[in-house]
Amino acid sequence: TTGNKTSAMVFVILGFSHRPDMKVIFFILFLCIYIITVLGNLIILLVINMDPVLHTPMYFFLRNLSFLEICYTSVTLPRVLVSLLSSDTSISFAGCAAQMYFFLFFGATECCLLAAMAYDRYLAICSPLHYMDIMNKKVCMQLAASSWICGNLVALGHTTFIFSLPFCGSNVINHFFCEIQPVLMLVCGDTYWNELQIILAAAFVILMPFLLILVSYSLIISSILKIRSAKGRYKAFSTCFSHLTVVTLFYGTAVFIYIRPKSSYSLDVDKVLSLFYSVLTPILNPIIYSLRNREVKGALFKMRRKLFHPSS
Repeated sequence: TTGNKTSAMVFVILGFSHRPDMKVIFFILFLCIYIITVLGNLIILLVINMDPVLHTPMYFFLRNLSFLEICYTSVTLPRVLVSLLSSDTSISFAGCAAQMYFFLFFGATECCLLAAMAYDRYLAICSPLHYMDIMNKKVCMQLAASSWICGNLVALGHTTFIFSLPFCGSNVINHFFCEIQPVLMLVCGDTYWNELQIILAAAFVILMPFLLILVSYSLIISSILKIRSAKGRYKAFSTCFSHLTVVTLFYGTAVFIYIRPKSSYSLDVDKVLSLFYSVLTPILNPIIYSLRNREVKGALFKMRRKLFHPSS
């Protein structure tokens, strides 16, 4: 049957095979990026776990984010590295579906988690006296768990929907992983309604948390402007700067990739943008949070002193 033929098919991920002369350079570059991303986020996790000063709601969410970034990058980069080393760039139907599921799972979870972090910053600045009462351990756990559950449901829905469609003709995915749009281009027949449903679902998943972030920050900015001293305003804003930078980087490309019609789709442009939000954002997060955060820098200094000067 058609369903059996579809489920038995093998996709070929084009990746960067159009530049065989750059394979070694791409491999070294992506390997360095992957190692730095994993190590950078692992250091953030270790620092937060080891320092009692950082056992607060904000760093609880940052710990979730760092773990998420390690998983997020591990969905795509190891596969890219293997394909650069070998001439075989094929991936099974089930393997492609699994890759898309986990990529969407971690991506959608990050959308929700960034919204939870914005809510945390809103409470810390706008309701500092009630902050610890409202943002207790139970609420933090519920917000984090809700983010992961929401991410799982979104990924499961999208992946099941896309891979239940019939595939025919070309099996070449012009991308470096099983991204929604390149896979959808291989579906038989008119995919207008399928694309519309995916755009609407993506709009809900991406824009709902983004709207919550915008509301939170509009209230935060309003509160900061009411602070009389310039030093007080700077201190309040500096606690949000890292999160705001990460939100801008992540949502800037995600909105452009997913919430637009097929007519504006460009394979080459989207490869670059996908590299940005799937590879570069995870590597930048630990740098942003460690360079702009006094408490994290202090904890890093203490950890380094313990490791290299244990007797002092």
